[in-house]
Amino acid sequence: MSEINAVLIGNKPVMNYVLACITLFHGGAKEVNVKARGRSISRAVDVVEVVRRRFLPDVKIKSVGIGTQQMAPREEGGPPSNVSTIEISLER
Repeated sequence: MSEINAVLIGNKPVMNYVLACITLFHGGAKEVNVKARGRSISRAVDVVEVVRRRFLPDVKIKSVGIGTQQMAPREEGGPPSNVSTIEISLER
C-alpha cells in the first residue's frame, strides 16, 4: 500500500475524526497521519488520544512533527501570518 493515509483535522467533532482513523486502520492501513493547523492542533491531539486509549490500544505513535506555515496576508500590503502545524503518525 503506497498511498499515504491522512486525516486532516478541521472544525468537526472529535469523534468524526476518530471514526475516520479507525476506518483507515480496519481497511488495512498500517500507518495513519493526523494533520492539523492552528486552533485545530488541540483537537488533533484529542483524536489521537481517543484512538489510542479507548478504541485501538495496539496503535502506537510513530512520530510527531511540528512546524510553521507562512500564509498569504489577509489584506493587501499587510504582513504574512504564520500558522503552526502538527503531523502525528500512528502505526499499528
